[in-house]
Amino acid sequence: MHFAFTDQQLEFRDAVRQVLAKECTSDDVRAAYEAPAGRTSRWATLAELGVVGLSVPEAHGGLGLGLVDLAPLAEETGRVILPEPLVATTGMAAPLLADLDAAGTADGRIGPWLDAIASGHLTVAVGDPRWPGEPVAGAVGADLLLLVADGPDGRELHGVDAASVTVTPVPSLDPTRRLGTPEWTPSPGTLLVSGEQAEAHLAATVDRAAVAIGAELLGLADAMVTLTAAYAKDRQQFGKPIGSFQAVKHLLAGAQVLLEFARPVVYGAAWALDSGSADASRAASVAKAYASDAATEAARVSLQVHGAIGYTWECDLHLALKRTWALAEAWGSAAHHRARLLDSLLADR
Repeated sequence: MHFAFTDQQLEFRDAVRQVLAKECTSDDVRAAYEAPAGRTSRWATLAELGVVGLSVPEAHGGLGLGLVDLAPLAEETGRVILPEPLVATTGMAAPLLADLDAAGTADGRIGPWLDAIASGHLTVAVGDPRWPGEPVAGAVGADLLLLVADGPDGRELHGVDAASVTVTPVPSLDPTRRLGTPEWTPSPGTLLVSGEQAEAHLAATVDRAAVAIGAELLGLADAMVTLTAAYAKDRQQFGKPIGSFQAVKHLLAGAQVLLEFARPVVYGAAWALDSGSADASRAASVAKAYASDAATEAARVSLQVHGAIGYTWECDLHLALKRTWALAEAWGSAAHHRARLLDSLLADR
């Protein structure tokens, strides 16, 4: 068995890396803090590359690929702190809608949504089904919201057009995530699926979210370690670069080790989900726990090496710190996923 990305997957990743290096600089991320919510020219560029529609079925204009293909691209979005909701739209919403469309639900409403995602004309915000009513990342500015409500047959999944939702913005540590609390009224016209079917689709979405966000955290960790290593080579103390001091080397090496351990775990979980492995859900929780730990440790070390300047507006590091701290808790913290894994293991005893 050959456990490695194909040449095509690596070429796609490298092409996306080159585009993002030009289209999403640290100045662009700063500008996104104050920019109005909504689709951008950068989003259109990613759509033209096929990135946005990566997980949309070919019949609807997408590439019909899976998490294994998305993971290295999500890692690149983390590396540049991409302000757009690629992980939510492409990593969570598109495969969920594709599954529902394949099952013939929602009276044909889903097909046009998938077409619009693939073309870059639709962004989607997905509410975490475990905490309905909580603020939703990307809700401000989203074209479509996938939300959970309680119904007579159990929990229900609804697809709600932005025009039918009142979103109250919620302050966020990372303003580019556009947190908002949706106010809406469930109706037969918004209902996509309910009961046991809804639970199955929601559980799959939780797993995909854990892996996709985990991949994004890998990119953030890598970017912070790289940035801090460069800073340590330039910053002088006692007539020497601080990177020459053993204590600083150990800090950065420790963060790099955690990253290198987390990366194959995330990739392996992506493969497990794509292949339908019996342990896929457990693998997803392990991936999110490892990635969260690696990124938060990289953030801690990077801030310690930089000192107080690392959290100033002028220093690029603060952009990565804020995204890391937000994503480490999003869709389940490391502690949450370890508890989830333990519950799953004990249930099999």
